[in-house]
Amino acid sequence: MAIEFVQNYSDLSTDKGYQFKFFCDKCGNGYMSSFKASAIGIASSAAQVAGSLFGGVFGRIGSSSYEVQRAVGGPAHDKALEAAVTEMKPKFKQCSRCGKWVCGEVCWNHEQNLCEQCAPNIDEEIASAQADAAKQQAFEKAQTVDWLKDRDISRKQAATCPSCGAHTQGGKFCPSCGANLSPAVNCSKCGTKIEGTPKFCPECGQKLA
Repeated sequence: MAIEFVQNYSDLSTDKGYQFKFFCDKCGNGYMSSFKASAIGIASSAAQVAGSLFGGVFGRIGSSSYEVQRAVGGPAHDKALEAAVTEMKPKFKQCSRCGKWVCGEVCWNHEQNLCEQCAPNIDEEIASAQADAAKQQAFEKAQTVDWLKDRDISRKQAATCPSCGAHTQGGKFCPSCGANLSPAVNCSKCGTKIEGTPKFCPECGQKLA
């Protein structure tokens, strides 16, 4: 018997029983079916218990790869899959336009009776467009403000204080320990190391840039 449903699903069945997870063809959300114990799995568990009592002979039979294959394959598996589809199908809707199975809670447009990929929700589209426009306007408005008017960007400034490691906030002195953050330079005329930001060299009087 052919089973018609979503394009993607995961088979979570083991030797203990059957379980499946079905995914929406649009958003990918997954819905898991109820776990159904298998007769082979129950027998296997009983054999394992018996094996622990009688030297492991029955336990080895219950855990063999042949038993596992019998548990997850064959007619019992197909019947379990069919039952899982019957259980989970009410959570999905099939779009008559694109043929996809989508989750009814998130991806179905109930007013248009189509999936939201074929018939987007107008209110959601408007809200999304408004959010995008507001983001763009905020960016454009921020560009009109001089955010660096109180910063001297003509000289190199350390992002963190070399003395204590605190954030300098773009100042000339560390707001945490008071260390001078202005980089030391040498006088172009006499080579004297200049500390701070004087306008003239304290050694030879050379005007400093």
